[in-house]
Amino acid sequence: MSDYRIVFRRTGGPEVLEREEVGTLTPGPGEVVVRNQAVGLNFIDTYQRSGLYKVDLPSGLGSEAAGVIEAVGEGVTTLKPGDRVTYATTPLGAYATLRVAPADVLLKLPDAIDFETAAAVTLKGLTADMLIGACAKVEAGQWVLVHAAAGGVGSLLVPWVKALGGHVIAHAGSPEKAAKARALGADEALSCPFEELAERVKTIAEGKGVHTVLDGVGKASFDASLASLRPRGLLVTYGNASGAVPPFEPLALSRGGSLFLTRPTLFHYIATPGERDAAAKRLFDRVLDGTLKVEIGQTFPLDRAADAHCAIEARETTGSTVLLP
Repeated sequence: MSDYRIVFRRTGGPEVLEREEVGTLTPGPGEVVVRNQAVGLNFIDTYQRSGLYKVDLPSGLGSEAAGVIEAVGEGVTTLKPGDRVTYATTPLGAYATLRVAPADVLLKLPDAIDFETAAAVTLKGLTADMLIGACAKVEAGQWVLVHAAAGGVGSLLVPWVKALGGHVIAHAGSPEKAAKARALGADEALSCPFEELAERVKTIAEGKGVHTVLDGVGKASFDASLASLRPRGLLVTYGNASGAVPPFEPLALSRGGSLFLTRPTLFHYIATPGERDAAAKRLFDRVLDGTLKVEIGQTFPLDRAADAHCAIEARETTGSTVLLP
């Protein structure tokens, strides 16, 4: 079968995704050719496809995958053909059987981690590391509310916060997903309507509320997240699963108790090779020591990427979703 990639020439629903054949690929200076063995699906892919996040069209899609180096370009000295790699911060184009990628953002993959696990965890895991580490600076004894706790990022946040000694209140979209979050180690797991959430959270968290909310849901959860914080608490809004957070009055932060709000982007926290390598080591160590048990809830053939997008946007998935070339 010929090598191919998934592209879109206009923004819209999953139906805009098309298959396009690729010919022979030659790496330029500082580049490599990677044969992908597994491709990670992430919510940001749907934002780019829909037009919520602007990209130049026509465009490839996806920034996360794991595979094997087939060729290296001039000046590449840290990688060679046959090396196993994973990546999550390349230019769009990971939805492909074969692609060219910049060498300096690829991460060497430990032999003990398989390709599907790497594709399922690299971007989400680096995101989780950023959220609870450099961004929120979660400490032992703190209370943390994790939204979408059975999802791709949420299912990593719950056990990672627990490993740091934090207390986790998980919220999920159904009792079944809440049960999954509890099995991951959450101290409490809720599936109540957002209108009831803050009162429940404050009752659980010493009557005061949580120190930190990690919110990948967005519009639907924003008010409940703010109301769940204790004075001087931090809301980290990092995703738009229910739509983008609308404009709001900064005075709401004052009224809530001098609250803090941030909207981080992973790439600003792994902007240098040193930051990226250190984050990858922390992630791989957590996978290898068993703290993070990566759940691949479902797989789709790469050429059925549109079906995978439908499933994740309908919140019909659990854990991570992997596309298989």
